[in-house]
Amino acid sequence: MGSPRGVLGYSGLMRVRVLYFGVLRDLAGHREVEVELAEGLSVAEFLAFQRASFQRASVAEASQLWDSIAVAVNKEYARGDVVLRDGDEVALLPPVSGGRGL
Repeated sequence: MGSPRGVLGYSGLMRVRVLYFGVLRDLAGHREVEVELAEGLSVAEFLAFQRASFQRASVAEASQLWDSIAVAVNKEYARGDVVLRDGDEVALLPPVSGGRGL
């Protein structure tokens, strides 16, 4: 997946490690990736970039998941307004389903 360079007019770049869990890992074809992003990107902006990347990769079945994805930054749940920093670890956690009723 590519990286948004100079997104929203930010001048610098940062690198973050992205971890995919559950069905997103299957759809991405890997568990983790390091990406280069514009400095100052928020979690919400990052999610929009990821969603577009999956759609560009013709992974349309993933598009429904994005509305309920939980995000953890450096192992702590993060809201959309959290600003990412160079070296952050961002985990994308799709909703969990399954199990069997008793």
